[in-house]
Amino acid sequence: MSRSRTISITVEKKIGDAFDAILQLPPKMMPDAKINDAGWWSFTGPHGKSQLKFNEDKSKGILDHQYVDEDSSWDVPMRVVSNGDFSEVVITLNKPDEITDEQFDQRVTEISEMFNSMKKILESESQNFEYCNRA
Repeated sequence: MSRSRTISITVEKKIGDAFDAILQLPPKMMPDAKINDAGWWSFTGPHGKSQLKFNEDKSKGILDHQYVDEDSSWDVPMRVVSNGDFSEVVITLNKPDEITDEQFDQRVTEISEMFNSMKKILESESQNFEYCNRA
């Protein structure tokens, strides 16, 4: 039986703003991130050279993506769901065959921490934007 884990966060941002901001996160989270003409972000991740490509559909809140590093390849379903003035961001991690259960558990922990960093960046941008608009 294949293993999976779902992680979610609540972001203090309306759905459209959260969706757009997530698409722009790679260089804010990985300083060496660069995007190519095919839409692949390349950067150095915790497991070496990495690539990320979003397959998005904003009208449905779909931010599925492919993630490839030196150890594994992941197809990650990701959704951004409206919750009034907030958004729920949900991902499901399915264990790739090429990593062990122990490696999967470690990756889940790393990705949970990354998700918390993502939340802080998204919400700090909201506060900075609101502050600038009040001035």
